[in-house]
Amino acid sequence: MTLIPIVIDSSSGENRYTRLLGGPPDSSSMRSGKVVLQPGESVGKHSTKSNEELIVILDGEGVFIFNDNHSLEFDNNTVLYCPPMTEHNIRNTGSTPLTYIYVVAKAISETSVNEQQ
Repeated sequence: MTLIPIVIDSSSGENRYTRLLGGPPDSSSMRSGKVVLQPGESVGKHSTKSNEELIVILDGEGVFIFNDNHSLEFDNNTVLYCPPMTEHNIRNTGSTPLTYIYVVAKAISETSVNEQQ
Protein backbone atom coordinates (compact mmCIF):
# COMPACT_ATOMS: atom_id res chain seq x y z
CA MET A 1 0.00 0.00 0.00
CA THR A 2 1.38 3.38 -1.02
CA LEU A 3 0.26 6.31 1.12
CA ILE A 4 0.08 9.83 -0.26
CA PRO A 5 -0.37 13.20 1.45
CA ILE A 6 -3.97 14.42 1.51
CA VAL A 7 -5.91 17.50 2.65
CA ILE A 8 -8.92 16.94 4.89
CA ASP A 9 -11.62 19.60 5.28
CA SER A 10 -12.66 19.65 8.94
CA SER A 11 -15.03 22.61 8.60
CA SER A 12 -17.98 20.65 7.23
CA GLY A 13 -21.24 20.78 9.13
CA GLU A 14 -22.18 20.91 12.76
CA ASN A 15 -22.95 17.18 12.98
CA ARG A 16 -22.24 15.47 16.28
CA TYR A 17 -19.63 13.29 14.58
CA THR A 18 -17.77 13.73 11.28
CA ARG A 19 -15.19 11.15 10.18
CA LEU A 20 -11.97 12.76 8.95
CA LEU A 21 -9.56 9.85 8.52
CA GLY A 22 -10.66 6.22 8.61
CA GLY A 23 -7.44 4.23 8.49
CA PRO A 24 -6.42 2.26 5.38
CA PRO A 25 -6.22 3.16 2.54
CA ASP A 26 -5.82 6.81 3.68
CA SER A 27 -3.31 5.99 6.45
CA SER A 28 -1.50 2.95 7.79
CA SER A 29 -3.50 2.86 11.05
CA MET A 30 -4.49 6.40 12.06
CA ARG A 31 -8.16 7.33 12.42
CA SER A 32 -9.60 10.73 13.26
CA GLY A 33 -12.85 12.61 13.50
CA LYS A 34 -14.47 15.86 14.51
CA VAL A 35 -16.97 15.83 17.39
CA VAL A 36 -19.46 18.53 18.36
CA LEU A 37 -21.17 18.11 21.75
CA GLN A 38 -24.00 20.37 22.86
CA PRO A 39 -24.07 21.69 26.47
CA GLY A 40 -24.50 18.79 28.91
CA GLU A 41 -23.82 16.13 26.25
CA SER A 42 -21.09 13.51 26.53
CA VAL A 43 -19.47 11.28 23.94
CA GLY A 44 -19.98 8.18 26.11
CA LYS A 45 -17.53 6.01 28.02
CA HIS A 46 -15.24 3.96 25.78
CA SER A 47 -11.73 2.49 25.85
CA THR A 48 -8.62 3.24 23.82
CA LYS A 49 -7.83 -0.52 23.99
CA SER A 50 -4.45 -0.99 22.25
CA ASN A 51 -4.55 2.52 20.76
CA GLU A 52 -3.45 5.90 21.99
CA GLU A 53 -5.54 9.01 21.39
CA LEU A 54 -4.84 12.70 20.98
CA ILE A 55 -7.77 15.10 21.51
CA VAL A 56 -7.46 18.67 20.22
CA ILE A 57 -10.05 21.02 21.72
CA LEU A 58 -11.03 23.65 19.16
CA ASP A 59 -13.82 25.44 21.02
CA GLY A 60 -15.75 25.13 24.25
CA GLU A 61 -15.05 23.68 27.67
CA GLY A 62 -15.56 20.40 29.39
CA VAL A 63 -14.24 17.60 31.52
CA PHE A 64 -12.16 14.58 30.48
CA ILE A 65 -13.19 11.67 32.73
CA PHE A 66 -10.93 8.61 32.82
CA ASN A 67 -10.63 5.36 34.77
CA ASP A 68 -14.00 6.06 36.44
CA ASN A 69 -12.85 8.40 39.20
CA HIS A 70 -10.30 10.79 37.67
CA SER A 71 -11.05 13.93 35.71
CA LEU A 72 -9.31 16.85 34.02
CA GLU A 73 -11.04 20.11 33.18
CA PHE A 74 -10.17 21.83 29.91
CA ASP A 75 -11.16 24.68 27.61
CA ASN A 76 -10.46 25.75 24.04
CA ASN A 77 -6.95 25.45 22.61
CA THR A 78 -6.17 22.49 24.89
CA VAL A 79 -4.66 19.18 23.79
CA LEU A 80 -5.41 16.00 25.76
CA TYR A 81 -3.49 12.72 25.55
CA CYS A 82 -5.14 9.41 26.40
CA PRO A 83 -2.82 6.37 26.74
CA PRO A 84 -3.63 2.79 25.72
CA MET A 85 -6.01 0.70 27.84
CA THR A 86 -7.79 3.75 29.28
CA GLU A 87 -11.57 4.01 29.68
CA HIS A 88 -12.59 7.61 29.16
CA ASN A 89 -15.41 10.01 28.37
CA ILE A 90 -15.68 13.68 27.44
CA ARG A 91 -18.55 15.85 28.68
CA ASN A 92 -19.42 19.39 27.68
CA THR A 93 -19.69 21.43 30.89
CA GLY A 94 -20.05 24.80 29.16
CA SER A 95 -22.97 26.79 27.78
CA THR A 96 -21.82 26.62 24.14
CA PRO A 97 -21.01 23.69 21.83
CA LEU A 98 -17.78 21.80 22.54
CA THR A 99 -15.87 21.03 19.32
CA TYR A 100 -12.82 18.80 19.16
CA ILE A 101 -10.81 16.62 16.83
CA TYR A 102 -9.55 13.24 17.95
CA VAL A 103 -6.70 11.25 16.42
CA VAL A 104 -6.33 7.55 17.24
CA ALA A 105 -3.37 5.36 16.29
CA LYS A 106 -2.06 1.92 17.22
CA ALA A 107 0.23 2.21 20.22
CA ILE A 108 3.78 1.00 19.89
CA SER A 109 5.04 -0.94 22.90
CA GLU A 110 8.07 0.36 24.78
CA THR A 111 9.95 -2.75 23.66
CA SER A 112 9.25 -1.92 20.00
CA VAL A 113 10.40 1.67 20.50
CA ASN A 114 13.67 0.53 22.10
CA GLU A 115 14.29 -1.91 19.22
CA GLN A 116 13.85 0.91 16.69
CA GLN A 117 16.49 3.12 18.37
